[in-house]
Amino acid sequence: MTNNAIIFEDNHLLAVNKAAGWLVQGDRTGDPTLADWAKAYIGEKYEKPGAVFLHPAHRIDRPVSGAVLFARTDKALGRLTTLFREKKVAKTYLALVLSVPRQPSGELRHFLLKDEKKNVVKALPHPFRDAKESITRYEIAGQAGPFVLLRVFPLTGRPHQIRVQLSAMGCPIAGDLKYGAPDALPDASIGLHCLRMELIHPVRQEPLVLEAEPPDQLWWNLAGIR
Repeated sequence: MTNNAIIFEDNHLLAVNKAAGWLVQGDRTGDPTLADWAKAYIGEKYEKPGAVFLHPAHRIDRPVSGAVLFARTDKALGRLTTLFREKKVAKTYLALVLSVPRQPSGELRHFLLKDEKKNVVKALPHPFRDAKESITRYEIAGQAGPFVLLRVFPLTGRPHQIRVQLSAMGCPIAGDLKYGAPDALPDASIGLHCLRMELIHPVRQEPLVLEAEPPDQLWWNLAGIR
């Protein structure tokens, strides 16, 4: 990660264009995280001694790239948490999938059940004990060879939501071995990128649009989009 990854910064927020392969927060692997990198960036830039307050308002999966929003103050964190919980943050993803959807656009509704031990989610067509309803809209944005580019709009925020719902539709994401792709990509990324987030700034109460440039990774180049 470099300082060029910063896409928005003020006294309350920091938004970063995460590269695929980075954890947002720490896990049992002990690998370096985006949160650690961002704290170091803030500490160095503003010459802050000691611990830096910085907390992610949400997470995206390790092999996914794109916009991640951090709170720099307690006030911002509390208000961002409310915005995400109340579904007042509009997110747009780009997904590179391996099959053409039957319909050029549509809405996917499933009930997602996560196996915590295996870290795998199942998409069920009907309500089930402990399963949570998940809603995702999509539209075809382009096609190149065997790849189809979708714009994806998750209306809920479940773990692995886009990945498992697109797979359940018969359109697994390129490189996503966990959810049906036959082959991995050389850099272990998958064809999923958080392109845009739109919200009201939690402190300034002004519209805020965060845009993260798509990655210059193998899956993007293969699609012939850039």
